[in-house]
Amino acid sequence: MKENMLPAIKVTAVAIFLFSILYPLLLLGIAYFGPNNGKGKIIEYKGRKYYKSIGQSFTGNKYFWSRPSAVNYNANGSGGSNKGPSNKVYLAEIQARIDSFLVHNPGIDKSAIPVDLVTASGSGLDPHISVQAANVQVKRIARIRRFKESVLNKLIEKHTEKPLWGLFGPKKINVLELNIALDNL
Repeated sequence: MKENMLPAIKVTAVAIFLFSILYPLLLLGIAYFGPNNGKGKIIEYKGRKYYKSIGQSFTGNKYFWSRPSAVNYNANGSGGSNKGPSNKVYLAEIQARIDSFLVHNPGIDKSAIPVDLVTASGSGLDPHISVQAANVQVKRIARIRRFKESVLNKLIEKHTEKPLWGLFGPKKINVLELNIALDNL
């Protein structure tokens, strides 16, 4: 037994050093040479700073709405709700979001509401919505801001991020950037 314990303790000590100290320091060093010294992309708008990669709450009718957040957009507590699709509380939350969306977007059929406008992402901090989620909100925003829908459609097209290498992932739109561009029209 002694002959197994000492090597196991040594391997554990080396693994702790490698993965708890050396590896995080290596990643920190690499990030330091990245954009904004590894702090992420920061967007300054009207004297405030926003992180591009963290979801923001937009619920005003004159803006494109964000994806709901299970953590109230708090980056300190990233995470999903952990409620399954048969959970009655979760289903009630989804139904309340659908009802709210239909009230604020009259004339939209319930089946036209993209899932990302009524469900939170796994992190609860997704800064993106789908192109469909942006398009379904155009009529409301055009009516309130008195813009032509074609102007908003061009804005959506301009801010659509293509899949990685044209292959991986869906097209998506950063809601913060889209709403800032909307305010600047």
